[in-house]
Amino acid sequence: MLIRKPSDIDPSEITDEQDYLNRRAFIRSTARTAATVALGAAASTLVPDTVQAGEPTGRVLPDVRKSPLSTDEEPNDFDDITGYANFYELGSRKKDPARNAHHLITDPWSVAIEGEVAKPGVLAVEDLLKPHPLEERIYRMRCVEAWSMVIPWVGFPLADLLKRFEPTADARFVAFETLHDPKMLPGQSRPVLKWPYVEGLRMDEAMHPLTLMAVGLYGRVLPKPNGAPLRLVVPWKYGFKSIKSIVRIRLTRTQPPTSWSRSSPGEYGFYANVNPEVDHPRWSQSSERRIGTFFKRKTEMFNGYGDQVAALYAGMNLKRHF
Repeated sequence: MLIRKPSDIDPSEITDEQDYLNRRAFIRSTARTAATVALGAAASTLVPDTVQAGEPTGRVLPDVRKSPLSTDEEPNDFDDITGYANFYELGSRKKDPARNAHHLITDPWSVAIEGEVAKPGVLAVEDLLKPHPLEERIYRMRCVEAWSMVIPWVGFPLADLLKRFEPTADARFVAFETLHDPKMLPGQSRPVLKWPYVEGLRMDEAMHPLTLMAVGLYGRVLPKPNGAPLRLVVPWKYGFKSIKSIVRIRLTRTQPPTSWSRSSPGEYGFYANVNPEVDHPRWSQSSERRIGTFFKRKTEMFNGYGDQVAALYAGMNLKRHF
């Protein structure tokens, strides 16, 4: 049997991105144009930005406040965000997570916090949420394959969670681990990556106020295709850093392994900062296409969050530490 590694798989086999993008953009453009012709120029203000967009589902999260850290860009619609996702544990094609998410059982769910902390422990997600007021943050998220979305996450700062367990002076990195259960995550039955999925941040990155533990989307509990019930969001990095369905967080003295850099170190580095000057070996990173639109736009350094995070990397060679 031939076992194919990620570096052996042609991107066109993993994602039908171009067909998806062109189809959605064409439908939206055609709908707006047709409506404008039929109703006159004034009717253009009545045409929705999306065509038959799905509505957010799931339990409403109470007392969610708006965050001043949000971008002022218009979020993508619910169908975009839940229907076109990277979640290899549920399948390697972009639409697989939505198709396979029914396998994932998220209640009950617990998270272990361990390693270089004074008070290690295991908490149920509901108990983990109680001390943290939730806030909605509208972040632009960019995938390494050069597409992006603007997503209204709901969550709380990762720093607030870590402080609760009292990191020691030896804590220099934070390691994250996803659930490993091929019955609930059928993508794990294929050796696309070495499971479970693991990721990591430097301690100062983890404690940065932009770094979010997300538990919701559009004011409701996090949908399963997007990493329910608990995922990381690091908006100035490529999407694969934002690990999903987390079951373990470990503070460490040394840099932890990460799934994609372990699988293909020449293509995926530990830092994974969005950088238009550092191309992936197989494609350019200089431009991106927002899901639901037709034309590309220029990629911004640190995904547009440079004013907030550039100081974290002062003096570093970002082409070598990619």
